[in-house]
Amino acid sequence: MTKNLVIVESPTKAKTIERFLGKNYTVRASMGHLRDLPKSQFGVDVEHNFTPKYINIRGKGPLIKELKTLAKKSDRIFLATDPDREGEAIAWHLSYILGVDPAAACRISFHEITNTAIKGALKEPHAIDMDMVDAQQTRRILDRIVGYQLSPLLWRKIRKGLSAGRVQSVAVKIICDRQKEIDDFEPQEYWTSSVVLAPGGKTPKITADVTKKDGKKLVIHTKEEAGQVTKELKKATYQVTDCSVKDRTRRPVPPFTTSSLQQEANKRLNFTTKKVMMLAQQLYEGVTLGKKGSVGLITYMRTDSVHLASAAVDEIRGFIGETYGEPYLPSKPNVYSSRKNAQEAHEAIRPTSCLRTPEAMAKFLNRDQLRLYTLIWKRTVMSQMQNSISQITALTIQGDAYELRAAGSVVKFDGFLRLADKKDEEKDKKVPALPKGTALDLVKLNPSVQHFTEPPANFTEASLVKELEDKGIGRPSTYSPIIQTILARGYVVKEGKKILPTELGKLTMEMLEQYFSDILNVSFSAHMEAELDAISEHKNNKDTVLQEFYTPFAKALKVADESIPVVEQPVIVSDVRCEKCGRLMVVKEGRHGKFLACPGFPECRNTKPILEKIGVTCPQCGGDLIVRHSKTGRLFYGCANYPSCHFTSWDKPTNETCPQCGSMMLEHVERNGKKTLHCSNENCPNSKSKKKTKE
Repeated sequence: MTKNLVIVESPTKAKTIERFLGKNYTVRASMGHLRDLPKSQFGVDVEHNFTPKYINIRGKGPLIKELKTLAKKSDRIFLATDPDREGEAIAWHLSYILGVDPAAACRISFHEITNTAIKGALKEPHAIDMDMVDAQQTRRILDRIVGYQLSPLLWRKIRKGLSAGRVQSVAVKIICDRQKEIDDFEPQEYWTSSVVLAPGGKTPKITADVTKKDGKKLVIHTKEEAGQVTKELKKATYQVTDCSVKDRTRRPVPPFTTSSLQQEANKRLNFTTKKVMMLAQQLYEGVTLGKKGSVGLITYMRTDSVHLASAAVDEIRGFIGETYGEPYLPSKPNVYSSRKNAQEAHEAIRPTSCLRTPEAMAKFLNRDQLRLYTLIWKRTVMSQMQNSISQITALTIQGDAYELRAAGSVVKFDGFLRLADKKDEEKDKKVPALPKGTALDLVKLNPSVQHFTEPPANFTEASLVKELEDKGIGRPSTYSPIIQTILARGYVVKEGKKILPTELGKLTMEMLEQYFSDILNVSFSAHMEAELDAISEHKNNKDTVLQEFYTPFAKALKVADESIPVVEQPVIVSDVRCEKCGRLMVVKEGRHGKFLACPGFPECRNTKPILEKIGVTCPQCGGDLIVRHSKTGRLFYGCANYPSCHFTSWDKPTNETCPQCGSMMLEHVERNGKKTLHCSNENCPNSKSKKKTKE
């Protein structure tokens, strides 16, 4: 009897796949990488073609021993790691450990964990793709060069614990640049005017915006100018000078890639990129569906392709026709173009079967899994539905010297919008199609509205992912780790959804920009990503790319080491005595801000937080409320008497009390920066949750 060993990366994935295979197959998990560069040393021989020194990862010894034992007992070994660069590298490392020839047919690849996909992959084993392995090794070595040669410089010159990264530093610079734009922005005042008109003074009433005066675009700068416009509009005679009635067609958006899923889930579900990838991994690796056992519900979640397999398209089209009817089914499948350098061998993120509707899966998934699955399912099905059609009516109206415009739209056929969420549905705004020359009476002069030009928005996780993707920085698999790293290093913090640079982040970027401009150069970083793609496509080689990077980097490193002055950290002595040794404690700066530390380090390692009081007392115990930071750097408010008191709030507590119930009012900052007050009592009509329900 032939014995086969299949090795995947995770135990959940192993469990799901083992269910599809017979007794002749043993499925085990490598638990990710088994070999890597050593943590305690550089591990790259620059003088000999950048040869990496790989070692077995500490703690993986028993697992490696088990896999070797199973391999010796097996007739065939199949390496079934993820279908990307990282997965290919893990397979290569496994082949080395187990003594498998990487050129042999030992590798199987699949993009969904279903019975058909797994058994199909086993019928077509292939050699390990060494070009993809080289691309992964090049990325790993590049990151090691920057991390292990530049980071110590930051330690010596600025502060211990800092790190620089080939990609993470570019991300921080992008955030710092955006903040500078915001800080330097000077808002400009402007006003808008509109009127309500009607033919013959009767219905339908039409709201028209003032757009031009004397044939030129009208810009109203001040309240006085707005008042003059209002006076002239009051006296004006109005008539229709043009009427346009057109159909507007909206095409459905493509199915999800990794980045578009992260963006949409962040915007709609308020999920962090980390949470999105964790949930997607769970849905991909397998969810137990009652008696059916564990089944992978979505395809591989690290992809930059919008391609759908023909079998999947056929199933989706059949579902649309049966569920929604023929009018919702295009005559031929919708096809979408992926970004440049996308791996078309991969698929978009889609359900492994659209027949597993969110409603049918609800009882098997937790709340967050279901919300993400619903998002993916809807997006996939919508991508193959018919276009929506709206009728757009636009009126051009003359009011003496002024030109006004009124526009409305009415949905004629909803098409893919049949599946859209309510907030995505097009709301009808009816504007009548009036013949040219129709006289209109002034019904109402709307008050002029003051506006100010707004600065660029702060980055959120969603918009940062989009920015990185648009600029060619990183790959689908790296967006989430990049964000987690720069938060963990204290270079940026999250306030609500906003990602803001810290003083530490700004200081570090200033130094890097002065001496390592190439590393922070967006175009250069994008070029390096393109070079990695070229290696994986056999269009370039590893040694050339590494040398191209290292030669100027080594020169810049030497200059920087000689030129950068050490940033003297001023010693600020507090009036707080260390309760362990009696010394006056000093102010230190850590990842999440300032704290008190004993100057007797390392003999005395006592530390204390610096309590940043907000001038509000705790509603639970009467203690001082202070500013705190979460593990990800996000600001929140808590009681100074923790752990005896557990009061916390994401929104800022105030000294104001609720007029309804007398509880503490909290200050919430909206995405646009607007501050609103709501009651801390969740059962009060003035609470945030109750207000949302009303809306």
